[in-house]
Amino acid sequence: MVSQELLNFLSDLKKNNHKEWFHEHKPVYKQVRREFEQYVALLIAGITQFDDTVKRLEPRDCIFRINRDIRFSKDKSPYKTNFGAYMAPGGRKGGYAGYYFHLEPGASFMAGGIYMPSGPNLKAIRKEIYEHTGEFLEILDEPEFKEHFDGLDSIEKLKTAPQGFPRDFEHIGLLNHKHYTVSEPLSEELLTSESLTDHLLSAYEALYPLKYFLNEAIDLNKG
Repeated sequence: MVSQELLNFLSDLKKNNHKEWFHEHKPVYKQVRREFEQYVALLIAGITQFDDTVKRLEPRDCIFRINRDIRFSKDKSPYKTNFGAYMAPGGRKGGYAGYYFHLEPGASFMAGGIYMPSGPNLKAIRKEIYEHTGEFLEILDEPEFKEHFDGLDSIEKLKTAPQGFPRDFEHIGLLNHKHYTVSEPLSEELLTSESLTDHLLSAYEALYPLKYFLNEAIDLNKG
């Protein structure tokens, strides 16, 4: 479970997103950051029970910095108002599909798959789906998977068939995605309940076959 203090800190940060307030509340930030790190360590240990590719990860490999990169943004708010962790082979910078936990009051969710894959990896994933469409559809149709996810997220999609693939392919919609992710929202009631960890690990285990499929394509691309 996640403490109410952690959620309160993020809520307060959203209302006071400036350096003076953050520095004044740095001790609270350090405390809730440690709590989040400990929880991510718990998730890594749980995921390792069905996916040993993450067993060597440390929370610091997975947790995103709270400072925003504002160099090219019109929004100059210095801090993110969420905590996020991406548990995948090589951590958040490894370039592989994995498991994500996003903590943000009113907008928390868990997810999995791969967001913003490199061009070569995206092409490799599309090729794998094209050549093994039946296997991919079976993954998305598994009852355990459908308990948590409504299929691939429609974040960004091409309007036409990607280059190198036939436009008349029966399942062309599967190839038009720019990201291959699935997600499930998390209520604040669930976040602060004792059942949170079991729920997350159940969802992560359900999406493991998707994660495996995507990473197999990436590994084939790397040769």
